[in-house]
Amino acid sequence: MAVKVLVVDDSGFFRRRVSEILSSDSNIQVIGTATNGREAIDQALALKPDVITMDYEMPMMDGITAVRQIMQRCPTPVLMFSSLTHEGARVTLDALDAGAVDFLPKNFEDISRNPNKVKQLLCEKIHTISRSNRRFSSASSSAATAPAAPAFASRSGSSAPAVTPAARPAAPAHPASTAVPRRKAYRLVAIGTSTGGPVALQRVLTQLPGNFPAPIVLIQHMPAAFTKAFAERLDKLCKISVKEAEDGDMLRPGLALLAPGGKQMMVDGRGTVRILPGDERLNYRPCVDVTFGSAAKAFGDKVLAVVLTGMGADGREGARMLKQSGSQVWAQDEASCVIYGMPMAVVKANLSDAVYSLDDIGRHLSEACS
Repeated sequence: MAVKVLVVDDSGFFRRRVSEILSSDSNIQVIGTATNGREAIDQALALKPDVITMDYEMPMMDGITAVRQIMQRCPTPVLMFSSLTHEGARVTLDALDAGAVDFLPKNFEDISRNPNKVKQLLCEKIHTISRSNRRFSSASSSAATAPAAPAFASRSGSSAPAVTPAARPAAPAHPASTAVPRRKAYRLVAIGTSTGGPVALQRVLTQLPGNFPAPIVLIQHMPAAFTKAFAERLDKLCKISVKEAEDGDMLRPGLALLAPGGKQMMVDGRGTVRILPGDERLNYRPCVDVTFGSAAKAFGDKVLAVVLTGMGADGREGARMLKQSGSQVWAQDEASCVIYGMPMAVVKANLSDAVYSLDDIGRHLSEACS
C-alpha cells in the first residue's frame, strides 16, 4: 500500500516540486497540500496522512506550532524542511522537541542540480519514517488527555522542554533488560545515534549528574551547520558540559564532546580527540563505526558504548570491535526507538550486553560508571 503524504509549504514552487518528486515513486501518494500551519492541521484531521512534510516559516501559523497541535490532535510522523543556518538548526531542534520525527535541509539549489539524489533521499526518508507510524496509531486517542512528561532540570536551574514519548507498540521484539548494569571504571562512554537522536540524547544526557565520572563522546548523524547549535542546546539543558568537538580536545569527566557534522571523530589512548575530514566513501559523516573503532583501539575493555535510535546499521561494526576488546555495548529497546534500525543491527548481531528503554539509559549510565 502506498504511503500517503500531506505536503505543507507556503511556497507554491516548493509544494509542486516536492509533490512531483514524491509522486515519481509508485509507492508514495501525495493526498493533499497546505499553505500554512492552520491548513495543515485541518488537512491532517480530514485526510489522515501517513506522513506530513512541513515547512517552518509560514503565514497564519508556523510549522512548529502546527507540529505541536498535530501531535496533540492526530499524532502523525512529520518530516521538517529546514535551512542550513544556525537559526535553521535551532528551529529544527525546536520542531523535533515538538514531535517531528526527522528533518531535511531545504535547499533549492540541490533540487535543481541533483534531482535524482534529492529524489532518492526524500523518498527514502518518507518510507523510513512512515514505518514509525505504528508508534502513533494508538496515540491519537490518548494524546489530549495524557499527562506531560516532567521537565528536565538544567545545569542553570531552568527547565528543558518536556518531551512526551509517542505511544509504544504492545509487544516489542526485543524487550528491555532488567539486569543491573555492570559497574566498572570506564575510561569512555560513547553514544551513537541517528533518526530520533536529538531528542533521545537530550533525554539521556539530562539525567546525568554534573559530576559524572567518565568522559563522553556523542556521534549524531547531522549536517555540519547543525552540530554546533545542537551542542549549545544540550549544554544549556544538561548538568554536564557539552560542546562540539574540536581537533585536540581532551577527554575529561563530566564533558560530552559532539562529533562535528561532515567530519569524523576519533580518540587516542592519551585521551585526545582527533577531528578528520569526512571521507566521501563513507555513507555517514560523522560515522559511529569510526569513533567506536578508535575507542576500542585506544581503551580496550574500558569503554561503555550505547547505540540509540536510528535508521541503518551504523555502529554495528564498531560495536563488534568494542566487544572483541572486552568492552560493554548497550542498545536502546525497540519500544522507545523512533526508528529501530541501528539498535536492531547490534542486537541481531548478538553484540549487545543489555537492551534498555530510553528513559532508563541515563540512570543506568550513572550506576555503571559510579
